[in-house]
Amino acid sequence: MTRMSAREFNQQVSKARQAALEDPVFITERGQPKHVLLSIEAYEALTGNHRPIADLLHLEEDLELELPKASGLARAAEFD
Repeated sequence: MTRMSAREFNQQVSKARQAALEDPVFITERGQPKHVLLSIEAYEALTGNHRPIADLLHLEEDLELELPKASGLARAAEFD
């Protein structure tokens, strides 16, 4: 694990990027961790490689989908 102050990070971005390929880089402000720099592989491992729902709903090809008819779910409204 690498820790860098925000000032060090600003002065040594290349070093931080290189270190992030191996382990997360914690960037601190006033001694407290505020940010974490990760490789894309580490990020995808943390998020489970989930894609945004909008990306999942966008299909390049047509999709054939047969849904069963719902029965017993709807009923007439009752007014007093």
